[in-house]
Amino acid sequence: MGTLTITGGTLRSRRVPSPPGRAVRPTPARVKEALFSILGSRVDDARVLDLFAGSGALGFESLSRGAAHVTFVEKHRPTADALRAAARDLGLAEHVEVIAAPAERAVSAVRGRYDLVFADPPYAHPYPGAALGTLRARRAIDAATTVVYEHSARDPAPADPSMQLERSERYGEVTLEFMRPAEEAA
Repeated sequence: MGTLTITGGTLRSRRVPSPPGRAVRPTPARVKEALFSILGSRVDDARVLDLFAGSGALGFESLSRGAAHVTFVEKHRPTADALRAAARDLGLAEHVEVIAAPAERAVSAVRGRYDLVFADPPYAHPYPGAALGTLRARRAIDAATTVVYEHSARDPAPADPSMQLERSERYGEVTLEFMRPAEEAA
């Protein structure tokens, strides 16, 4: 088992265990720093949904930088258990919910509205348009929600008419798409 380091905020330099194996592909540190630099104050007091959570790097970084709550969605039960343990170890358990289910199913179980959504599926996984559509239909996301979709730079940007692309950034092999649900689709 490896470790990830939180790069900013109140937990800066704290380490989080990373599950072993190739199933978990943590966001590279330089990409994570750029991402949170772009998000800036949007993280403050935010309710965050970390779909395809894996190591939880983005969710834990959000909490360190001032988010109020993070819901982690991770289909691999041992990895979901590791997220719960990491939250306890970091003293964040009361700010964390972990849903151990595939993202497509978990979005029907989330409660409340989210300010920020990280959608970082395995690169072989298709764009999670159906999951985002369910979140819109359940009013868990709206035109004020920022959705960050991370994908391989080799793949084209998603063509989702229900999402408005605000910004796209490429960092080597990684592309970050910053989107919002379109007003008429929200």
